[in-house]
Amino acid sequence: MTVRVAMWSGPRNLSTAMMRSFGSRADTYVTDEPFYGAYLKATGDPQPMADEVIASMDCDWRDVARTMTGPCPTAAPIWYQKHMAHHMVGPVAHDDLPGLRHAFLIRDPERVVASYASKRVAVRPEHLGVERQVEYFEREADRLGHAPPVVDSADILRDPPAMLERLCRALGIAWDPAMLKWEPGIRETDGIWASHWYDAVAASTGFGAPDEHPTRLDGEAQRVADACRPYYEQLAEHRIRA
Repeated sequence: MTVRVAMWSGPRNLSTAMMRSFGSRADTYVTDEPFYGAYLKATGDPQPMADEVIASMDCDWRDVARTMTGPCPTAAPIWYQKHMAHHMVGPVAHDDLPGLRHAFLIRDPERVVASYASKRVAVRPEHLGVERQVEYFEREADRLGHAPPVVDSADILRDPPAMLERLCRALGIAWDPAMLKWEPGIRETDGIWASHWYDAVAASTGFGAPDEHPTRLDGEAQRVADACRPYYEQLAEHRIRA
């Protein structure tokens, strides 16, 4: 039976590097933001390559949910699904993905805004998805009777082996050191948007050094980060620590 891992993230959260990490395992198949097309079609959010993304994907919410809970395309023992929490604006939520092991990837909102703003014309608090992450975290904690796994991207960058080993343990899968390295380049499993968003990851061969430099935001960007901070801190209280 395939173990399905749903990693709920926001944008610019180390999410693609984490997908690369899991994709480096010989026992794992990965899926890249399967609800992105449905989100763009439903909202009209003017993201880069929106028309191409919509044309390349199944944009029916329920069809995508059925696919994510159906047979793994390669019958791999582990199916890692990279999900963006802010994409979930339609009739489907994490509850509609039964049988998945849900985890949450977070990042300090000031660093998210600084990174995300460089790729977008404007950023709103809902683009970070952290409020939706809190909603799903709480519902999953109620279902499980305990907190589901939460990992902070900064903690991963400071100590990838220790953090990934603890994450694997929390997910009930074996730790594999292959998760620390990968080949550079774009993958067939990457979304069509990889050409716009994945330049840094495509050039990488592993996790980079942590960014410890102070972040400077302008007034509106700082307001967005400040609006998201309480949700981030709520999740950070439960994060796995090395």
